[in-house]
Amino acid sequence: MTHPKIFVLDTNVLLHDPQAIFKFEENTVVIPIYVIEEVDQFKKELSERGRNARLIARTLDELREQNGHSLQDGVDIAEGGRLVIATPADAELWRSRDNRQMDHAILGTALELRDAQPERKVIFVTMDSNLRIRADALGLLAENYEGGRLHVTELYTGIIRVQVPKEMVDVLGKRDAVELGELTPKSDLYPNAGVVLESRDQARHTALGRWDAVNQKVIPLRVSREGAWGIRPRNLEQTIALDLLLDPEIHLVTLVGKAGTGKTLLAVAAGLQHVLDDGAFARLVVSRPIFPLGRDVGYLPGTLEEKLNPWMQPIFDNLEYIFSANRRRMADHRDYQELVASGQLQIEPLTYIRGRSLPNQFLIVDEAQNLTPHEVKTVITRAGTGTKIILTGDPDQIDNPYVDSQSNGLTMVAERFRGETISAHVTLTKGERSELAERATQLL
Repeated sequence: MTHPKIFVLDTNVLLHDPQAIFKFEENTVVIPIYVIEEVDQFKKELSERGRNARLIARTLDELREQNGHSLQDGVDIAEGGRLVIATPADAELWRSRDNRQMDHAILGTALELRDAQPERKVIFVTMDSNLRIRADALGLLAENYEGGRLHVTELYTGIIRVQVPKEMVDVLGKRDAVELGELTPKSDLYPNAGVVLESRDQARHTALGRWDAVNQKVIPLRVSREGAWGIRPRNLEQTIALDLLLDPEIHLVTLVGKAGTGKTLLAVAAGLQHVLDDGAFARLVVSRPIFPLGRDVGYLPGTLEEKLNPWMQPIFDNLEYIFSANRRRMADHRDYQELVASGQLQIEPLTYIRGRSLPNQFLIVDEAQNLTPHEVKTVITRAGTGTKIILTGDPDQIDNPYVDSQSNGLTMVAERFRGETISAHVTLTKGERSELAERATQLL
């Protein structure tokens, strides 16, 4: 049989990935007419969901015109499969369907196909867990949509440990590069990966380095004892992360970790070091998406700056900590507000970044786990010549209802860029905020 399986797609699949219809190989993809009705409700939204709704409509219309056939009869798609828009036999039933019954109608379409074609395998694909449960209870095969999803436990950590002779550890400890030879498969080493050399002969005898993919060597880290703007790394993960943040040749760094691991603090400190001390960048830009935790407080009065203050307060907290802990520099800058006034420090939401070009800037995007892959792409493509972008976040703390730990933009970028020499990634696991914060993360 040419198309052995039938995949019935729910609305949330298309709104998540408008190209999903092309990702089911040589099988039949069925879109119930009710899905088209639901998608149409979102096409005027000025959001990622609205953009996807409009893209779905254009894609289906192009397929209709290119094939010269009715979508109800089915059209061939380039990937070898077939696309069908399923409509009910009773037109009056479709017209009288209440929007609140759409889930029931979509599920009913899948069940009708299963009963009408028992010789073929019918699979209902939805990202709604409750709908998958209902489908399973009715004897219908149901699956989650896995396109572009990556489980957080499978995420590349950015750090590798290698057992080597004691002499090699000593060489790296003396700030000289080391060739690993055949000690570890090169396929396990990605550009700019942190490398921990551990002595085979002496317990706890280690040295930290970074993999130089161009010269095929482990090079020593270049983090000074002073750290960055008085912020010193407290563990090996933070040491590797700070080294990557301070390297101007690395243009994209992703930092993933639970609350209190120092992601934002290290990034802000490195940005201040680059902009104010080294002059490597013209401006430090710190931004974050706006998503409330719990109930939103509603309308906030005041100017744009006053409205944004509650959302940007976590950034201000990190800046205040850096300035209060670094008295040596206070003679030059009394507080971060002077940097804002001078234009060297800019704190803003991501809302207005589309269309901008950001040359020679150190851009930090905090809470990037709340961004969709398309939104992250929009941010990164804003980078002009000489710009460095830092994405930080915790995939286990997502407030955006349209992404999860497996489909957010942060983990997608970390995975897709791990083979690039201009990028680097570190997963931080050890909390350093306080003993209470660490225990809360572990127990709650």
